[in-house]
Amino acid sequence: MTLSSLLNKVASRPASYHKKANYEFGDAMGAGAFGVVRRARNIKTNEDVAIKVILRSRVKGKEDEIMSELELLKQLHHPHIVTLKDYFESRDKIYIVTQLCTGGELFDRICEQGSFTEKAAAKMFREIADAVQYLHHSNIVHRDIKPENLLFESKDPESELVLCDFGIARPLHEPDELITSSAGSLGYAAPEIFSSYGHGKPCDVWSLGVVLFTILSGYSPFQAETPQDFMSEVHPGFTVKFHTRYWKDVSDDAKDLIRQMLQFRPEKRPTIDEVLQHKWVTGASSELNLLPGIKPGLSSRARWRLAFERVRLAKRIRDLGLEDSDDERPKPMLKFHEVVLAAQRNKDLLTEESKEQSTDA
Repeated sequence: MTLSSLLNKVASRPASYHKKANYEFGDAMGAGAFGVVRRARNIKTNEDVAIKVILRSRVKGKEDEIMSELELLKQLHHPHIVTLKDYFESRDKIYIVTQLCTGGELFDRICEQGSFTEKAAAKMFREIADAVQYLHHSNIVHRDIKPENLLFESKDPESELVLCDFGIARPLHEPDELITSSAGSLGYAAPEIFSSYGHGKPCDVWSLGVVLFTILSGYSPFQAETPQDFMSEVHPGFTVKFHTRYWKDVSDDAKDLIRQMLQFRPEKRPTIDEVLQHKWVTGASSELNLLPGIKPGLSSRARWRLAFERVRLAKRIRDLGLEDSDDERPKPMLKFHEVVLAAQRNKDLLTEESKEQSTDA
């Protein structure tokens, strides 16, 4: 028995606690309901990683959900799905170590480019859809596909996309099984998630359709800000609208795929295999630069979300009591009032966009 193992035993610490000494913790990168995600470095390998720090007090009675995420990540081996690196525990925290993606989020990368074409969009979309196909063939539903969970591996211009955050992903016992627990993010979650009928693999196809709509136009296909408003906007007769001002340069094939993916009834949507076989996905070749039309919308959304996330992160760290931890102390952040002002400015921009979309034919 090693000295560290002996000390852990004497202190009644979990057997895996000794692994914590292998990591040097850095900045807080994000926050969730149960904890925060921090950048860290493996001292032994010098590898930079991301560590989700979960407070046990916040998941009391929900430990099975955490173990479920771990078991899922252990099973997954795909170039476009985040890699699980390690896992360990302390008396009051659970630590999940994953691959660190440093290339930024989907919207940010698009805005940083000098141009953005349908051909480039199709490449990005194929990478995401490939990951979802792998999940669906493994009878797993992600349930939270959105731009914040689509990260580039590195800053390299040729870097590939990675799907992350499997906190609410669920394995299915049967390919057509329906899940009844609530999940997803408003704006990207499929309508059946807000009903009592249950949801399955088609909800991921819907979310992919929303992502594709947004990266090709710069705005969301929906204006609802609450689940109730969303269900009023998206009903059995719902048909996605392509406002001429934003879609005049986008191909009919792209619009056709989006229409199919954003069908109200799950059974009418294509499967992920059919999505990948669609002619836009396999043959989009337009080199027309769409960036001037989509950048204002994507940029304002990114700035609004960043400001909001900074406020939420600071509040979450305070609420979780993590600000006093010696190895997990967050770096100084923007003052609260500065973030709120920045967020309000960008929310005003989004409001103006919504007004324009509602009047644009």
